[in-house]
Amino acid sequence: MFLTILGWIVFGLIAGFLARAIVPGKDDIGLLMTIVVGVAGSVVGGFVVGLLTVGLRGFQPAGWIGSVVGAVIVLVVYNKLTGRKRRVRS
Repeated sequence: MFLTILGWIVFGLIAGFLARAIVPGKDDIGLLMTIVVGVAGSVVGGFVVGLLTVGLRGFQPAGWIGSVVGAVIVLVVYNKLTGRKRRVRS
């Protein structure tokens, strides 16, 4: 049980970090929120992949690519809802 939770935390951290690297600009979120974005992105990615492949299968985790895509979606929505995204000036 502990290893499963630890796996989700590490998986969420990596997916959230990759999403933060993909979405342009500076994200003002910490380590915990990065993990939450990654884990939520895995669920969203599983839902989107399920819709695109075999129809609605319910909420389930996705693989790495689906998780990162889902985390990007979650991060963009989070930034829009909270207005926390800072624009990078050139």
